[in-house]
Amino acid sequence: MPVLKRLQTYLDSHKIPYEVVSHDAAYSARRTAESLHVAGDLFAKVVIVKADQRFVTVVIPSTWRVDFKRLEEALDSKHVRLATEHELAELFPDCEVGTMPPFGNLYNMAVYVDQLLTQDEHIFFDAGTHTGAMKLRYRDFAELVHPMVAQFHREPSTLQY
Repeated sequence: MPVLKRLQTYLDSHKIPYEVVSHDAAYSARRTAESLHVAGDLFAKVVIVKADQRFVTVVIPSTWRVDFKRLEEALDSKHVRLATEHELAELFPDCEVGTMPPFGNLYNMAVYVDQLLTQDEHIFFDAGTHTGAMKLRYRDFAELVHPMVAQFHREPSTLQY
């Protein structure tokens, strides 16, 4: 199954149990969750932002949206914007654009997780391709990544795709 080798090697070297799940090609976290028949609140959407002069990995349930005002406060930044596709391609050269895993630490980036994701035993997330995802215990993820936890979500999107 196509998943990011860097991530698999990292998890294996730390003896972290995980499940690799293949799915039909999907180009959004919400679509991937649907394809896997997983609740959207359990599927982690990874958003890369530029906060002042640094890039940051932001992780939120796929059914929620980022509140950029709250995120600016959590990051203690004056200006936060989404990374461009060109920046994503440079920052994550071994990932298909838009499929970055929540392991920003593997790319020398701080990771911020919305508090909503900490409430569940497991999380699912894209694993570097549009057809591969992973499932692991949130506790294991947190022990490896040491994310900052904050509240920066806003009401779920009602848009239909």
